[in-house]
Amino acid sequence: MGYLDHLSDLCSVSSNKKSKRRNTETVKIKVKMDCDGCERKVKSAAYSVSGVKSVHIDRPKSLVTVEGYVEPKKVLKKVQSTGKKAEMWPYIPHTLAYYPYAPQAYDKKAPKGYVKNVPQAFHGSNSPTERWDSLFSDENPNACSIM
Repeated sequence: MGYLDHLSDLCSVSSNKKSKRRNTETVKIKVKMDCDGCERKVKSAAYSVSGVKSVHIDRPKSLVTVEGYVEPKKVLKKVQSTGKKAEMWPYIPHTLAYYPYAPQAYDKKAPKGYVKNVPQAFHGSNSPTERWDSLFSDENPNACSIM
């Protein structure tokens, strides 16, 4: 990581095995919560997973954000053990989607400003506009072969 970590690794007397550091992760989970009791139950379940640094709950969006040195599947299983229906956060901001109103992307149950994260919402290489754009592109060696 930093200079001091490198220096401490050089000066350490321990065995040659290096400890594997896990990266901090942000896990977003969709959980339907109706009351303060549900929120408290989900929050305590998320904090019970080892490595969790913080838990933020946004009840209107049904979003639980867990940050720390955790594995997403373990956090999801622990939240599901509360009896609530939980799944990984399936939405992205609609500004990131190229086609936000594509079939299966637009969801009436999605929070305001979000659409489902599906392949149909993105600009693919087989879309008609991509084919015409690449036909006259300078990077395409076969472009304008008629001329």
